Amino acid sequence: MSKKFVDKEQFFLLIEAGFVAIHQADEDSAKKIFKACELLNPTNMLPRIGMGYLHFHKLQLKQAAEIFSKILESEPSNEMAKTLLGMTLSMSPTKGGEGEKILTDICKNSDDPQIKRVADSAIDFVDKFVKKKSPSPLEPQIKEQKPKQK
Repeated sequence: MSKKFVDKEQFFLLIEAGFVAIHQADEDSAKKIFKACELLNPTNMLPRIGMGYLHFHKLQLKQAAEIFSKILESEPSNEMAKTLLGMTLSMSPTKGGEGEKILTDICKNSDDPQIKRVADSAIDFVDKFVKKKSPSPLEPQIKEQKPKQK
């Protein structure tokens, strides 16, 4: 009997290394690590979630949403993908309401306290910064540049 090249614990350490690479802005390493993880365990969705998170981190919202949606097609109960999809959509100017609804549903229905905490933090962020009604620092400059009508 042959031994697996990477056991379950090592696989998750590689996944974690991919997320660390994202947070250190090392896109090349993150992509390579997630691709290796996908080759080692093609049925596990974590490498795909990692790639979606990389796009989210770069604010490539369309690509991130596509990845998370595809994951949910094959695993509809994947709460991590659902939460990240909600976060991604809530940042979109046209699908913000849909994203908030997903996040609210996760907060109400998830049994995982960490997932609930992430969804709740995302809703709080959207309320404070995405839906923000007060002017941005650039808005006074933009108004000054507009010619006054007579």
